[in-house]
Amino acid sequence: MYVNSGYLNNSRIPFKETKMDLRILSVGTYQIQSWPKLPTWRPKGRIDWQLIYVAAGEGHFQLDDKEIIVPAGNMVLYQPKQEQRYFFLGKDNSQYWFVHFTGGQVKNILKHYGIPLDVYVLHTGISYEYEDLFKKMRDELIECPLQYEEMLICLFRELMMTINRKMNQKNLKISGFAQAEVSYAKDYFREHYNESINIEEYAASRNMSTSWFNKCFRGVVGISPTKFILHARMRNAQILLETTDETVAKIAHIVGYENPMYFSRVFKNEKGVSPLKYRNVFKKKFLDTVKNDQE
Repeated sequence: MYVNSGYLNNSRIPFKETKMDLRILSVGTYQIQSWPKLPTWRPKGRIDWQLIYVAAGEGHFQLDDKEIIVPAGNMVLYQPKQEQRYFFLGKDNSQYWFVHFTGGQVKNILKHYGIPLDVYVLHTGISYEYEDLFKKMRDELIECPLQYEEMLICLFRELMMTINRKMNQKNLKISGFAQAEVSYAKDYFREHYNESINIEEYAASRNMSTSWFNKCFRGVVGISPTKFILHARMRNAQILLETTDETVAKIAHIVGYENPMYFSRVFKNEKGVSPLKYRNVFKKKFLDTVKNDQE
C-alpha cells in the first residue's frame, strides 16, 4: 500500500471554519494492492466535509444502512457529522483520492458548481484531470509555497468545475458489439500489458479503425487504451516494489520497460515519487501511517 497526504499546518485535527468561505484541510491518496483491507469507520462523522474519488478498483460504502459498491469513476460526498463507514480491499487493486474541506459558504459553493447535496454518490467518470488536481492540491499542502492557501481554493474550484462539466457531458452511445470488443481488449491488455502493444496494429487485427476503437474504448472505460496499459504496468510495478526485493531494473523489465531510467521517470510522473522512494515509504512508514492516519 502507498499513502501520500498533505495537511493544513501539518495538523490532522479537523476543525470548522466560520470566518472564511472555504478552506482546504487535507488532500491525499491511498493505493491498496498488497494490504488485505483498509477500513474506515467514524460513527459520528467529521466536523468538516469530505470528497472521495475512486480512481481504480472499487470501494465498499455503508450508506443509509445499505452496503453500496462504488466502482472507479465515481465520487462519494460526506457532509459534516455524517457517519462514515467504508473499506477498500487489496485484491481490487484500488486507489482513491480524498479532500477534506470546510468554510462558511461550502454549501453555496457546491451548489454553484452543480454538485448535488441530496445524493451520496456522484457519477463523475474517470479522468486524469481529477487526479492532476488532487495531486496539485496535495503538493501545495506539503510544500506550502507562497500564497498556497489561495492556490488551494483555486484548484478546488477548478476541481468542482471539472466535475460539473464531466457529469453534464452527453454519454457516448456504445453498441453491444463495441462493448464486447472493449471487454475483449481490456482482458487482452491485462494479460499482455508487459509486451509491446501497438494500438493501430491491435485495432486492425480486430478489423476496426484506430480512431473508432479509441473512441469506443474511451467511451466505455473513461481513458484511452494507452493509458489503460500504462495503469496496468504501474499497478504491477507497485505490487513488485511492495512484495519483492527485486531491483528497479528487474522490475522495469518485468512490467515491460527495457530502459530502467525511463521506467523510473514514468513511475515518478504517475505516482509522484521514484520507485525507490515508493518502496522505502512503504517499508518504513506505512504501518505507522495507517495506525495514526485514517485520512
